[in-house]
Amino acid sequence: MPITAANITLVVACALVDGDGRVLVAERPAGKAMAGLWEFPGGKVEAGETPEAALIRELKEELSIDVTQACLAPLSFASHAYDDFHLLMPLYVCRKWSGQVAPREGQKTQWKRPRELFELPMPPADKPLIAALRDAL
Repeated sequence: MPITAANITLVVACALVDGDGRVLVAERPAGKAMAGLWEFPGGKVEAGETPEAALIRELKEELSIDVTQACLAPLSFASHAYDDFHLLMPLYVCRKWSGQVAPREGQKTQWKRPRELFELPMPPADKPLIAALRDAL
């Protein structure tokens, strides 16, 4: 499939890091594509949004936390060809937020050490980000 602007999907993700150096991952709920796989929280960037604004919105919608743009540090990105689209996904690190993580979409969450992420079943686009995250933390 030739890559065109029409089939590139921009998705943004965040590695929330707690005071113990653990990273939050969320399980994709039943009924969604790739259900049962663990991923970094985030979601699609909507028309007119910056990646940072999309991530702030998604973290509030999915996890009930408030994040400011100043607390988002870009770390790496994934570029992955799926069958029907090409995913471009910047990964940010966030160590400070307001509120308690409380999943709102029925998803399970867990805090893992970066090296433990290699053991989880994750979408193909998320897997290459683990090494960059491990090395950065």
